Amino acid sequence: MKLGAFSISLAVKDIKASQTFYETLGFSVFAGSIEQNYLIMKNGESLVGLFQGMFKNNILTFNPGWDQHANTLEKFDDVRTIQKHLKSKNITLEHEADETTSGPASFVVLDPDGNAILIDQHV
Repeated sequence: MKLGAFSISLAVKDIKASQTFYETLGFSVFAGSIEQNYLIMKNGESLVGLFQGMFKNNILTFNPGWDQHANTLEKFDDVRTIQKHLKSKNITLEHEADETTSGPASFVVLDPDGNAILIDQHV
């Protein structure tokens, strides 16, 4: 399975303090805005999303159809294909993508320790 770009999405308490901290580690703003309470920070191929007030816990995020620079990939596994595969292996999903649609969609699955994994396709 090709899951696409990987990032960690952090639920932060103070986005400005988090931005300063990650900039000190060598990250720079790649996308998002303080006004919308989220920033995507980038350092080389590493991506860290900072989200204030959007969700309770940290989330592992994969973006089918994107590389680490948010460029659209020519070939990728559609989010619905990935979802069907997991369901065929009896993996329970917390939130499902509508399998009758195409284009952007997402689903959420929890790993055995309860960590949320967001498969979020934007193309």
